[in-house]
Amino acid sequence: MLTDLPNVLTLSRIAAIPLLVALVAVRAPWSDAAACLLFVAAGITDWLDGRIARSRHQFSELGRMLDPIADKLLVGASLMVLAGFGRLPLWSLYPAIVILLREILVSGLREHLAGRRVSLPVTRLAKWKTGFQMGALGVLLAGDTTAHLLHLDWLPVGLIGALMLWLAALLTLVTGWDYLVTGLRHVNEPSAGAAPARGNGAASP
Repeated sequence: MLTDLPNVLTLSRIAAIPLLVALVAVRAPWSDAAACLLFVAAGITDWLDGRIARSRHQFSELGRMLDPIADKLLVGASLMVLAGFGRLPLWSLYPAIVILLREILVSGLREHLAGRRVSLPVTRLAKWKTGFQMGALGVLLAGDTTAHLLHLDWLPVGLIGALMLWLAALLTLVTGWDYLVTGLRHVNEPSAGAAPARGNGAASP
């Protein structure tokens, strides 16, 4: 199953994390641009592995397990390295904390409900949240240094990324509350029948 292309693409997102952190740590315009491109490429693999899995019917338990883990590791590592190197302008450390806490909350809910054979469906709003979140991280990884490298000094890249992260955090609060209410609704219910699990490439809830 490790050799299935969707799983290889998922594993590549995890493998890209140390390189992403190293590029940000260099703190040079070229490395910031490379970190942004690497993050974008990782995001594309997230979409691509799901598309391939569906077209080839290559769904597996390994893929279902690894896909959300890879997404959360990539997001968490990006937020932490940006915070560690002071790359979160406009007090955007606070939305970063909100996003990380929400990821932990939803992961905990999913783990509990999985034991009761209940799934949390991915909502349309959660997909919007994921889009703004990934877009914000890509822009913040690029930073103002990349704008300078491209002779776009007039473009406030860091500010744009921070505003996008605040919007992602707002959506995070709304969707997190929805998932919490849904999860609590099932706590005292008898275990349901097996629910279909999410395959590779679906948007992170």
